[in-house]
Amino acid sequence: MKSKTNTKPSQEKLKPKLFSVMKNYSAAQLGKDIVAGIIVAIIALPLSIALALASGVEPEQGIYTAIIAGFLISFFGGSRVQIAGPTAAFATIVAGIVATDGMEGLAVATIIAGILLIFMGVFRLGSLIRFIPYTITTGFTAGIAVTILIGQIKDFLGLSFPAGTVTIETIDKLKAIAANISTVNVQSLIVGAVCLAVLIIWPLINKTIPGSLIAVLVGVFMVKLLNMNVNTIGDLYTINNSLPAFRLPAFSLVTVRNELGNGFTIAILAAIESLLSAVVADSMINSKHRSNMELVAQGIGNIGSALFGGIPATGAIARTAANVKNGGRTPIAGMVHSVVLVIVLIVLMPYAAYIPMPTIAAILFIVAYNMCGWRNFAGLCKKAPKSDIIVLILTFVLTVVFDLVVAIAVGMVVACVLFMKRMSEEAEIHGWKYALDESDNDPAALELRTIPHEVRVYEITGPMFFGVASLISGITIKDFTKVLIIRMRGVPAIDATAMQSLESLVDKCREQNVSVVFSHVNDQPRHVMEKDGLISKVGAENFCPHIDAALARAEEILSSQA
Repeated sequence: MKSKTNTKPSQEKLKPKLFSVMKNYSAAQLGKDIVAGIIVAIIALPLSIALALASGVEPEQGIYTAIIAGFLISFFGGSRVQIAGPTAAFATIVAGIVATDGMEGLAVATIIAGILLIFMGVFRLGSLIRFIPYTITTGFTAGIAVTILIGQIKDFLGLSFPAGTVTIETIDKLKAIAANISTVNVQSLIVGAVCLAVLIIWPLINKTIPGSLIAVLVGVFMVKLLNMNVNTIGDLYTINNSLPAFRLPAFSLVTVRNELGNGFTIAILAAIESLLSAVVADSMINSKHRSNMELVAQGIGNIGSALFGGIPATGAIARTAANVKNGGRTPIAGMVHSVVLVIVLIVLMPYAAYIPMPTIAAILFIVAYNMCGWRNFAGLCKKAPKSDIIVLILTFVLTVVFDLVVAIAVGMVVACVLFMKRMSEEAEIHGWKYALDESDNDPAALELRTIPHEVRVYEITGPMFFGVASLISGITIKDFTKVLIIRMRGVPAIDATAMQSLESLVDKCREQNVSVVFSHVNDQPRHVMEKDGLISKVGAENFCPHIDAALARAEEILSSQA
């Protein structure tokens, strides 16, 4: 007797990868992790400052985020090589929260997001992220990239906006840019263009030293040596090189209620981006991350970041890829990256005041370009079904015009409706044809089964759900019908609405003294029928494994009635 093989996946451990990899850790790997951590810290420095400014916060808060969240997420994370910190995906969301609710509101929203992420991991919801359609993630990612690009045009061109100009929403920024385009600072444009050229060309020359660092140096030298009239970070912000200090935000029922929506948005986006980054990292090192532990770590990291003056964080694909390419293979590399940033914060942060704003804008232009995924976007527009293209473009437009919450919510609703429409088109109910006799001119009649005149057979194909439940009412019963066979081999699933329609059909048949026989009912529909009580109502003997058995059962019923 063969034993049944259990194909159900084993329950994923809620155990940090760090605790697993340390069992076989070596001095050689430690050396590689240290080198990778230092290189990633060099890459993260200008990006953290740029993303902090794009988020409407002080430059050091981006580094605080990379230090605190980066360390905690590496320590507790479910990925071997994930590097976390501030990312472009959060920039517009954070800027909007800061503009309306201030840093206090952002801290509360980030802590709420952290708690939600921990719950998502504890209740093992990591696998549910796969139910968000690729068209939606592609659409809102491209939309975020466009909003970042639009948000940096002012600094790239050196525009001057009148006092009191409101530029919270992307559309407001576009209006302000159009109204004040005559205030272009040519020197800012030159610095921005040169730095942008460096960012594009430098990776073709040298892949070891990050282009963003070279662009920063070039921008600083241009402004200082040529005495150019260009705004720098120091002109607009106060530079602080002190270590992050613990600060508990003022919680109140009103604040929590107001920030609950923002916290949910941050949590969903952090979950999506971190798990996507972890999947990419898995493919690079031939490993498998623990998605639920990664969500818990993201929650811990975001709470820590908020309590020490940082902003929301998540796994960063670019920094994670740089970690892998430079030999990082364990969470130690991510922890080293955070320690190096502490040293950089104390020693080099004052010099960040010299970085020109057009240089920051140029760096964010490249960040936006790299995250927009225009090739994937264009490919979907060319190859995807029309319904998917609608979801893609709708999500993109709503992200740019409104915000990510509206985009994801509407995108998911439209995607579900269009999916149900496609499924309803696949569902079909048709009755078997009757051949009068063998003298019929239809050649197909010879292939039809011979069944008693009093037996009627209907075949159902496709999933039976509320969108197609009305099809069941199309099953007709003739005056001479004594047995109705319902063949369900093509029905993978049935929901409560379709079940109610099916039960109504059975009741109608009983009123007309017509027996109902089911043929080849699959596991899910049979389970629903059993739970609903339909099997006991119809009789277990009237549930047959295949059509031949169902026809034989029909003849038995007819014989008993003779």
